[in-house]
Amino acid sequence: MTTFSSLGSFVVVVGLLTLTPGLDTALIVRTAAVGARRRAWGVVLGIQTGTLVWGVLTSAGVTALLTASQVAYEILRWAGVCYLIWMGLSMLRGRAQPEPEATGGGWRRGLLTNLLNPKMGVFYVALLPQFIPAGAPVFAFGVLLTGVHIALGTAWSGVLVLLARRLRVTLQRPAARRVLDRITGTVIAGFGIRLAVQDGF
Repeated sequence: MTTFSSLGSFVVVVGLLTLTPGLDTALIVRTAAVGARRRAWGVVLGIQTGTLVWGVLTSAGVTALLTASQVAYEILRWAGVCYLIWMGLSMLRGRAQPEPEATGGGWRRGLLTNLLNPKMGVFYVALLPQFIPAGAPVFAFGVLLTGVHIALGTAWSGVLVLLARRLRVTLQRPAARRVLDRITGTVIAGFGIRLAVQDGF
């Protein structure tokens, strides 16, 4: 597989995965829709920072330890379960108060959501090696692929933020905000529960 064909194939695979609605989509749309644009971009940057960490560690061979150690995987998995269920329940119990505009809080939320998901580590361990051409420097090419993933994720997140911001007038009303928080809280808590009941890698 040549360098260009590897990059092209990776773009197709990761692009389709990026477009698939999931936890990141729910978190970004909810944050942007309630009127906190800077905080929404903080969430985006946090998620992509987490992706960079996973990509660099995988390229260096570190995350292979995660799949090799059941104990390490379980610790990270249960930390992620607790965090996601706590965040989901917090939204379900929310009082429809305005979301703070601070970027830092959004960045921490996005980063933790990404790093406490062991499936991201397993995903990168399984995915990256398939797209690194024979003879290519593993670390450098792995980081390059991670950069491509981040670029695609950031671009799609920008579209989500823009679309959600167009709905903010409606969704900032207390009743609409409560409905949005209940939907998003249920989705996020659901991801936590699904992570809890999944066995192994």
